[in-house]
Order: sequence, then structure tokens, then C-alpha cells
Amino acid sequence: MKTIYITRRETFNAAHKLVQPLWSDEKNEEVFGKCANKNWHGHNFTLYVTVKGKPEINTGFVINLKTLSNIIKENVIEPLDHKNLNLDVPFLVGMMASTENLAIAIWEQLEEDVLKHGGELAKIKLIETENNFVEYFGGKEPF
Repeated sequence: MKTIYITRRETFNAAHKLVQPLWSDEKNEEVFGKCANKNWHGHNFTLYVTVKGKPEINTGFVINLKTLSNIIKENVIEPLDHKNLNLDVPFLVGMMASTENLAIAIWEQLEEDVLKHGGELAKIKLIETENNFVEYFGGKEPF
């Protein structure tokens, strides 16, 4: 049986700021620009979670998309939606709240539950703005 990839899309809204506490306000503004705003800023994030595997013989599914949606909502959307990423999210404590780091943290929140349900996490795509997004492949090269 061939390996296939399936993707689920979810959305959430969150605020953050990018700031290195060891730097001066001037240095933070120089490096992070508007993203270092002391009053925070927010994004309407779009998350794509791609799972790979072989379709199960009885269902034809790599993973039931309803199950995948529930895994994403429980482990990622509920903890992040309408939250301050720097202050409100336990799995981001002590981490720079960049989109890159957020994608890695999301992977870590999902990987185990996806495996329990027969799939293997293949990619996280996190869109921050219409012009900026990151893709994470679990530390493996995608090609």
C-alpha cells in the first residue's frame, strides 16, 4: 500500500511580542521592529497539520479527519486561541514567541496523539500573515 499525505486546516487568534529581555528597548526595536511593541500585537493564524501514512484497509483513512480535528483543537487551538503567547500558554513558557518556535511547539503538542491514532506527523505549516509562514517537518528534511 502506498503512503499518502492528508492535511487538516484550523485557525486561531493570538497576541505576542518579540523581545529579548537581555537587550535594551532600542536593540529590540532594531532587531524585531514593530513586533517588539510594548503593547503587544496579534495575528489571525492559519494552521495546516499534515499527517502521512498508509490508508487503513477497512476505512481507507490514514487518520479519521474528525479525530485529527479533535486532537488539534484539544492540544493546540484551545490552549492558544485568544491568548497571549508570551504569558498565557504553558507549553511556550521561557520560549521566544516567534512563529518558527510556535510551529515547533505545535508539532510537539500533536506528535504523540497523532501516532496513537495511526498516522505520522509529516508537516506543520503555520501562516502568521498573508506574506509570512513557516513550515516544520519535525527536524527531518522534507525532500
